[in-house]
Amino acid sequence: MANLFDASNAPEGEPSEIVIGDFSQWKRSDLIEDYPSDSYTARYVARITNGGSNEIIITGAGQTTHYLFTVTKDGTSDPEVTGSEDYVQGHYFYQLEIERNSDNERIIVDRGHFSILPDLDVNQADPRSHAEVMVGKIESILQGKADADVSSYSIAGRSLNKVPFDELINARDYYKQELAKETNNIDIKHGRKGSSTIQVRF
Repeated sequence: MANLFDASNAPEGEPSEIVIGDFSQWKRSDLIEDYPSDSYTARYVARITNGGSNEIIITGAGQTTHYLFTVTKDGTSDPEVTGSEDYVQGHYFYQLEIERNSDNERIIVDRGHFSILPDLDVNQADPRSHAEVMVGKIESILQGKADADVSSYSIAGRSLNKVPFDELINARDYYKQELAKETNNIDIKHGRKGSSTIQVRF
């Protein structure tokens, strides 16, 4: 396995997961030719799925052949760029922005999503993914045994305890599908047969 602290080993493309408190880096080689770093700035802006105020900003450093994006535990001197130890667990959607330095005009060149996972070194950290937590919270409402903290969870800006029943059913099914995908991806990553693996017998 390559040393992932070494910038020369930075993988191409965004990670699917970042652990709270972890160092992480990656590169984008497809941008530097059209948007040289002496004239443009590349940055990711990400927000948590439930539409809350949690925002993550990651600004790239222009190299000769690529932009290098780095996440550190403590962040940078820029107050907008927080360290990973201050990230909030959950699923995030991002947009990759290119800003023209001469006039601050901006275009969005890519969109995607990633998950922020808990740091298990922290006492009482909840190891469940956002999808697993949401399935549990929604099912507690559907069973008439709502957890005490359900009001702090929301869907599209609405507290879970104020979402209509039919929408809760749809949301639960959605998060169950996301949870199944996560489990499948973990199985494949560790060499186990995922649920989508097709087994053929000859």
